[in-house]
Amino acid sequence: MYNRNSNPMASMSSYRIESRMLRYSTFVPKLYNLCRSLGFEHGKIMPSRAFCSDESQGYPIILIAKHFNSFPFNHGLVGGIVATDRHGPHAHHGKDLIIIHASHVGYDPESRQYGHYRRLQTEDNSCSSSCGKIAGVLDWYQREYDFARDNIHVFKEEDEWRISIDNQLLDESREEGLYLDLSRLVTMDDAGLMNPLKVFSTSKTFRASDELAGLLDISGTGSEPTPLGDRLQPDWYSFKRQIRGGKEEGHSHLEHNLLPVMPWVLATKSPMLTAAKVNTQVEFDRTYRSLLKETEYKGRRLMLISGLHIDISPVEGQLFPLTKFVPWAAYLQQPDGAHRILEQDELFQMLDQQSEENPDQTDLEGAIHAMSEAAEVRPPTE
Repeated sequence: MYNRNSNPMASMSSYRIESRMLRYSTFVPKLYNLCRSLGFEHGKIMPSRAFCSDESQGYPIILIAKHFNSFPFNHGLVGGIVATDRHGPHAHHGKDLIIIHASHVGYDPESRQYGHYRRLQTEDNSCSSSCGKIAGVLDWYQREYDFARDNIHVFKEEDEWRISIDNQLLDESREEGLYLDLSRLVTMDDAGLMNPLKVFSTSKTFRASDELAGLLDISGTGSEPTPLGDRLQPDWYSFKRQIRGGKEEGHSHLEHNLLPVMPWVLATKSPMLTAAKVNTQVEFDRTYRSLLKETEYKGRRLMLISGLHIDISPVEGQLFPLTKFVPWAAYLQQPDGAHRILEQDELFQMLDQQSEENPDQTDLEGAIHAMSEAAEVRPPTE
């Protein structure tokens, strides 16, 4: 989805959050009614959820069961990865089929920060990272980024800009780490080589490139060395990482999704939110292509809808989060093979036009009570 010739920021910023949030108790009945308007048959729809395994994702699952009259099939792996090898089994469980996919990010209204979620089941109702998988992936990259921000210094000397770089960041023989595009930061000689003005025990000082000098003229600093900090631009560096596991679905799949755009993710105000958005975009594109090839879905009515779950931390007296859904895109397929993609604006508009009332919804408490009153069935022991 992302390549070196594209602008990652353009792709990420195309996923709008503002004015696109739907309260989950509103989103699910609207989604059900949208499915019905597209020909999905009541009582024959098999929903599937592709969510992370966090307990915060339980409330959306309950609402899906309530409005689609069936507990959803499970298409999800930790971190909001879609298990595409489950397409076939899912197809066998219903006449009409829908896959609801979402990455998720916590939001704590007290601190007004993304990436945090209050865990009511902990001893002191403490906040922790959410999504934990995304936080775990970002941690190593964040530490490498922070080291670079703090150990590249700039200052003015003899009326020209200088840059001092830690030797670790100059060592290109490293197997992994943050690698600077030094041609963007340092003035090269005619042979394309860097000639340090000064060599210290743990760093070297160079003349700053014209590009860097232009930025420093705007931001300003003095004669004393100052960390480059936030002025380290995402396109001035990249990461190399020895990721455990391949690109197949599983332990490292999320990290492979984020690695190409990691510098831009870290440069945003809320990296956890941005990472969840990116994963949603990448997984929709990948899953869509897997559906085109899946023979078990041929001749079937099918929808894939991808979006973002924003899990707003519950307060005292609330059992569940006030989850918001932010749609990204949907794939629609009819039994005759006709199919199309709904981009975010069209998808949101179609959902927004649907009623919040679902006459077909299940009375969950009544259904559970009926099960408890049903005649007992004793399966044979052998």
